[in-house]
Amino acid sequence: MARFVELRRHTDNDGDALTPEGVAAALRLGGGLAGGYRVAVSTGAQRATQTVGCLLAALGQPVPDGVVVEPGLRSQREDRWRAVAKEADGGDLGAMRAVDPGFVDEEAAALGAALGRVLKRLGDGDRALAVGHSPTNEAAILGLTGEQVAPLAKGAGILVAEDQGTYRVEALDP
Repeated sequence: MARFVELRRHTDNDGDALTPEGVAAALRLGGGLAGGYRVAVSTGAQRATQTVGCLLAALGQPVPDGVVVEPGLRSQREDRWRAVAKEADGGDLGAMRAVDPGFVDEEAAALGAALGRVLKRLGDGDRALAVGHSPTNEAAILGLTGEQVAPLAKGAGILVAEDQGTYRVEALDP
């Protein structure tokens, strides 16, 4: 049986706090989520934690293991990510890898390991909701599954399913 992580990007922000529009968007999005989450996960950034809170408030379902922080889903080198993205003319991970493959691959491995820790928290058939950032969400997926995904818009998500070490990745509607 599989385990699932619904990995989403936080909604609209100003600095590390959601804007009123970001709060409203997260509340709208939360009402349409699949639900049934065992645990919710934030990177620890305020904008990610606020998004998790709004999503769960709108969903209105219990989350048995609560909301936890997985700091490994947030890069400690955000300034370098911004510089690489600027040099690559955007947030596409492939273009960023062309600019600095060593950096992107090293970060992807660390972020992928953190995403793997989220999956390991789950039992068979369990689901987690995790909220993070772009391009580090995409790098985590690359590091864990080897699959490169398109840049995530704010609020958009990817479902990562793991079944006995085999991964499936699919885009979710924002």
